[in-house]
Amino acid sequence: MQDLHDKRIVLGLSGGIACYKSAELVRRLIEHGATVDVVMTEAATRFITPVTMQALSGRPVFVDVWDARVPNNMAHIDLSRGADAILIAPASADFMAKLVQGRADDLLSTLCLARACPLLVAPAMNREMWLQAPTQRNVAQLEQDGVNILGPGTGSQACGETGDGRMFEPAQLLAEMIGFFQPKSLKDKHVLITAGPTIEPIDPVRVISNRSSGKTGYALAKAAWEAGATVTLISGPTALTTPHGVTRIDVETARQMHDAVMASIKGKDIFIAVAAVADWRVENVSADKIKKNGKDTPTLNFVPNPDILAEVAKLPDAPWCVGFAAETERLSEFAHEKRLRKGIPMLIGNLAQHVMDADHTTVSIFDEYGEHPLPPNAKQDVARQIIQAVTTRMSAHRP
Repeated sequence: MQDLHDKRIVLGLSGGIACYKSAELVRRLIEHGATVDVVMTEAATRFITPVTMQALSGRPVFVDVWDARVPNNMAHIDLSRGADAILIAPASADFMAKLVQGRADDLLSTLCLARACPLLVAPAMNREMWLQAPTQRNVAQLEQDGVNILGPGTGSQACGETGDGRMFEPAQLLAEMIGFFQPKSLKDKHVLITAGPTIEPIDPVRVISNRSSGKTGYALAKAAWEAGATVTLISGPTALTTPHGVTRIDVETARQMHDAVMASIKGKDIFIAVAAVADWRVENVSADKIKKNGKDTPTLNFVPNPDILAEVAKLPDAPWCVGFAAETERLSEFAHEKRLRKGIPMLIGNLAQHVMDADHTTVSIFDEYGEHPLPPNAKQDVARQIIQAVTTRMSAHRP
């Protein structure tokens, strides 16, 4: 996906062992369409070479403020002009202090001071360095100055200690950069999303379930986070990685999902029910594995599962509710009927046989004004369009 198409990013490296992650980061940024100019401090070149970063970025790497390759000898001006963002990764404690003080004693710090674009900083240091009062004061000042602080993460460190201070992983920083450029239409909103299938036991080893990869729900969780929302994802069993920035709650059965939703719904502004929840469960679940005896087949008695979406929609302080309908025929008819039956303002419908387990999808939005087809696209792009549609309709219906 070309999420960063037409974006030019200046990637700055200050001195730290986490420089090795920046090699992977520059590759990922380019894979997603960005043009990357790399600027390194002298200390950074002790951890990874400019040759490596040049080979990966496909562009000259800059270290010296007096670089004669720049015709006007003003690399600190030329590199920042036309850039969509500057990302410092890793950002050492020393370099963050330089930014706070407005020092300009090397190319990277001078470039940051002379910038005309947003600055993002990914801290990377020992846990004690991160926790010290001067560092925390510097972080607070940078945030007050409008600098975006990305991380740090928690985990094992090169020094052998464990704690806060690890630089975010390349995948996390990529997600942060993609999210940074998305409109923040859901800033300060709280969103609850269900995704994936539920499974209903027959006996201790057998289950029945709905087919669902969870990809659409996870894409919506990512899109909502990119839009600035605080996102909670309640997920049935999937093999998917939790989107960066999203809180995930794992469940298996429909009743577990129902309980998790009802426990989490308070204070939510939006509820998006994407999960393929089993409509029925087995009433006579066997305590032991059902044995295969000749031609005999077991008799299963089914009872309905809770209708999570309809129940949430009827709450006195119900959030803005969005449902999903995966049909195999007569999509428009069934989707309109389901939206009215659930009592919700918006429903997303598609034909299951065309999109099941795929990375692309074709959907239509159904609301009080009719059906609004979206063009076929990658599920992540469609998810962003759906989030924008939710935002637009919520604003239109605000009292």
